[in-house]
Amino acid sequence: MAGAIVSLAVERISDLLIHEAVFLNDVKDQVESVKAELKRMECFLKDADRNPDQDERFRNRVSEIRDLAYDAEDVIDFFILECAHQGGFQGIVKRFTSIFTKPFYLHKIGVQVKVIQIKLKNISKSLPAYEISGEGEGSSSISRVQQRLRRTFSHVEEEDVISLGVSIKDVLAQLMTEDDRPHAVVSIVGMGGIGKTTLARTVYKHIDVRRHFDCLAWVSISQQCKPREVLLDVLMKVQHERASIDNLNENQLVKRLSNVLKEKQYLIVFDDIWRSEDWDILKPAFPRGKKGSKFLFTTRNKNVAIVADPCNSPIELPFLTDDESWKLFRSKAFPRNKIDSGEKCGGLPLAIVVLGGLLATKHSLVQWEMVHRNIFNGHLRGFQHDHQYDAVHGILALSYNDLPYHLKPCFLYLSHYPEDWEISKKELIQLWIAEGFIPPSLESTEILMEDIGEQFLEELINRSLVQVVKRDYTGINVKTCRMHDLLRDLCIEKAREEKFLEIIQPPLTEFNVTLEKFMLRRIAIHPSKRHVSLKGEHLKLRSLLLFQNAELIKLHISEFKNFKFLRVLNLVRRDVDKWHVSSEIGNLHHLRYLKIQGNQIILPHTIGQLKSLHTLYLQWGSKLVIPNVLFKLERLRHILLYARGSKSWMKEALQWRSRFCSNNVETLKYIVVDRKLIENKMVLRLTNIQRLGIVFNRPQDVKSILMLLIKLHRLRSLYMEFYLGPISVSSSDLELLSQCHHLSKLELRGEIKQDLCPSHHVSKFLPPNIVKLTLCSSQMIHDPMGVLQKLPCLRILRLRDNAYLKEWEIEEGAMPRLRSLYFNDIYNLKMIPEGLRYITTLQELKLTDMRRSLEEKIQVKNGTKGEDFYKVRHISSIQIR
Repeated sequence: MAGAIVSLAVERISDLLIHEAVFLNDVKDQVESVKAELKRMECFLKDADRNPDQDERFRNRVSEIRDLAYDAEDVIDFFILECAHQGGFQGIVKRFTSIFTKPFYLHKIGVQVKVIQIKLKNISKSLPAYEISGEGEGSSSISRVQQRLRRTFSHVEEEDVISLGVSIKDVLAQLMTEDDRPHAVVSIVGMGGIGKTTLARTVYKHIDVRRHFDCLAWVSISQQCKPREVLLDVLMKVQHERASIDNLNENQLVKRLSNVLKEKQYLIVFDDIWRSEDWDILKPAFPRGKKGSKFLFTTRNKNVAIVADPCNSPIELPFLTDDESWKLFRSKAFPRNKIDSGEKCGGLPLAIVVLGGLLATKHSLVQWEMVHRNIFNGHLRGFQHDHQYDAVHGILALSYNDLPYHLKPCFLYLSHYPEDWEISKKELIQLWIAEGFIPPSLESTEILMEDIGEQFLEELINRSLVQVVKRDYTGINVKTCRMHDLLRDLCIEKAREEKFLEIIQPPLTEFNVTLEKFMLRRIAIHPSKRHVSLKGEHLKLRSLLLFQNAELIKLHISEFKNFKFLRVLNLVRRDVDKWHVSSEIGNLHHLRYLKIQGNQIILPHTIGQLKSLHTLYLQWGSKLVIPNVLFKLERLRHILLYARGSKSWMKEALQWRSRFCSNNVETLKYIVVDRKLIENKMVLRLTNIQRLGIVFNRPQDVKSILMLLIKLHRLRSLYMEFYLGPISVSSSDLELLSQCHHLSKLELRGEIKQDLCPSHHVSKFLPPNIVKLTLCSSQMIHDPMGVLQKLPCLRILRLRDNAYLKEWEIEEGAMPRLRSLYFNDIYNLKMIPEGLRYITTLQELKLTDMRRSLEEKIQVKNGTKGEDFYKVRHISSIQIR
C-alpha cells in the first residue's frame, strides 16, 4: 500500500505542476526532481508489496518512503497556499512576478525540497536497485487501466444463494404461523459471512411475505445499537414521513410507533443483533400488533435467539458442503462459463466468493499457481482448520494485497463509512476524485474521471469486496453499495497500518474532541447521540468526514487557517436559524469537495476563492444567498442545490446560475433560464453535462432551450419545471424533446396545455429511449397512456399531483420492460386497470394519497382479497401510504 501512497503523491504533484504552474514556476525544477525520485521509488515499492516475507528493517524503510511522499506533498501545498493568500486572486500573475520571486520565498521551499531529496537518496542507497519486473500481482500501468476503461462492462448481479432452499422454507414456516402472543421472534443464527443476511433478505423480499404482512421494516443493528435511531428508522419505514418525526424524543417515538403498529400485522427485521440487552431495551417500544406479527433476527450469538423467544427454535445455518462450496466457487471464479477451495475457505460463503472473485481476475496457470502458493505457504500458513476466522482473514487479506495500485486507496477509503452504511455511488466517486484517487491524467475527451470511478467501483464489486445494494433506474448501473462487516474490519485495520485514515467515535461521557497535529490526514467522525464539540488544530488535515448524525457536531473552526490543507469538508449547522458562513472559508485554497447544510445559509463572497472546488452541495430549509462569484470557479464539476422548503425559495437562490457555464460541469441542479442565457447560447458550453435541472419563468423560452439541449450528446437526465409563476407550457413547445435521443431520465413539473386535438399531445414527443419518466402537476386533458405504453425502454413510470388519469386501458404486451409504477395524489383514478395483470415484468407498485376505495379493492384484509386483487397479485411489492 505504501507504493499506492507514493503513486498518489506523484499524481498530486503532477496535478499541481499543471494547475498551479503560476505559483511553482521558479521552483519547478526542484519539484520535478522530487517527483522523478518518488516515481523511481514507486517502481521499487510495487515489487516490494508482492513480497510477504519482509523483515522489520525493510518495512521501516518502506514506511519512511511513504512519509516522505506525504512530506513532499505538504511542502508544495503549503508554498502554493502562501503564495495564493499573500498575492490575492486579482492580478495574481503580476503580483507573483513582483513579490514571490524574492529569494526568501524561493529559498524556503528550496531548502525543504532539498531535505526531502537527500532523505530519498539515502534510502535508495540501502535498497536493491529499482526494477520494474513486469505486471505481477497488485500492479497496473496507466496504459492498462486506460485499455480496461474503454471496455464496456455489463455486470449482472446474481444472488449467491447456495443450498438455502430448506432454510428458506424453515424461515417462511415460522413467519407464517399465526402466533397469538406478543413479540414472537424468528432467528437465523450463524457465524459472520455464512449467509444470514442473504437468507433474511431473500425471505424479506419473498412475495408470500409481502402479501402476508400489512407492513414491513428492515433495520441493521450491528455492534453499536442506538435505540432511538433504531426506533426512528422503523417508524420512518412504516410511516414514511421523516420530517414530522425527526424532533421526537424517545418516549414520543415509542408512542407514535405504538399508534402506527397496534392495529397491523407487522414484520420487523433486526439484522445482525449482538446482545440480548439490546432486545430488552427495544422490545417495550413495540405493541402487540395483530395476531401473527413477527420479528426476524439475524445474529451470531445463539443465546440471543434463545433468550428472545424460547418458543421458536433458532434456524442455524451450517457451513457449505464441499459440493456446495465448489458450486459457489465456480460461479464466482468462472462468471462467464458458470463452471478444493471449499476446504481452505471453511465452507464460509463470504470467503468463497472473495477468493472466487480474486481468481476471476487471473487468466493463466502461472497466476493461479501464485495464488495457490500464497494460500498454502503465505497468508494461511499455520492456520488450523478449526479457526475459520483466521483462514477467512487470510483470504480477505490476500484479495486486498492483490488489488491493483489504483484500487487500494479506493478500497481503504470505504473504511470511513459507519458499519452497515448504505453508500451512495455518486457521492463516493465524487469523494474519490476530490481525494486524488482518480488521476486527471486518465481523463480524456471520451472518458471522464467519473466514468473511471464507475469502473473502479465495478472492479471492486467483481472481486466481491463490495456488495451492490441497489441498482439505479436503468437496472444496470450501481446506485448504492455496502461492505460486509468482516471486510470492513480488514479495511479499517489496513487503513490504520498505512496511516491512511483515522476514525473517531466519541464515547458517551465525552463532549469535546480535540484534533491534534499528530493525527492522520483523513479523519472520520462517528458521533454518539449527544452533541460533540470539535476543537483544536490539525495543519495537515486533508479530509474531515462527518457521517451519521452530522448535525450533532459543532465545529469550532471559524478561522479555517487551522485546517488550511482541507480537500474534503462537510458542514452541518442546525443550532442557528440564519447562518452566515465565515469568510475564512475562502482560505481553503485546496478544497475540492464542499457540502453545507442548514436552514438559512448566507455564503460569503470569499467562496469565489475556492479555485480547486470540484463538488458543491448546498441544502437549505428556508433561504439561500449565493454571491455572484461562483461562475468564476471553472473546475467545478458537480453543483447540487436542494431546497427543503417551497419552490419560491428555490427561485430566489438560483438566479445566479444564468451566468454560469463551464465545459467541466457534469451535474447542474438547478438553473433558472433568462434571456441572456439563451441569447449567448451559454448552454452549449456545457459539453460534458449529464444531469441538468432547468426552471422556466417564461413559456417562450422552452423551445429555445430545447433547440440547444439536443446538441448536448452526453445529457442523460433532464428536469424541467414550468410552475415558478403563473405560466404553463404548451405540448407543441415540447416537440423538440423527441430529438433528445440520449435522454434516459425525464421529469416534467408543471401544467402542460394541450390542444383539443388528441394528436397534439405531450406523450407524442417523448424521447423513444426514456427509461424513467415522471410527470407532475401536468393537468393533461388527454389520456397519455395510449402513447406511454408503447415506450419500449420504459422501466419506471411516476405520475404525481394531478398529472392526469381518470381511466386507463392497458393492452396486452404494453410496456414490456416496466418494473416500477408510482401514483401520487391522482385522485381521479377510480380503479386499477384490468390490463395491469398483463405486465408480468412489474415488480413494484406504489400508491400515495389515492382514493381509499381504490386502495381497498387491491388489499388483502383478514384473509379476504379485494375484488381487484387478481390484477396485482403478480406484483411482489405493493406499498400503500
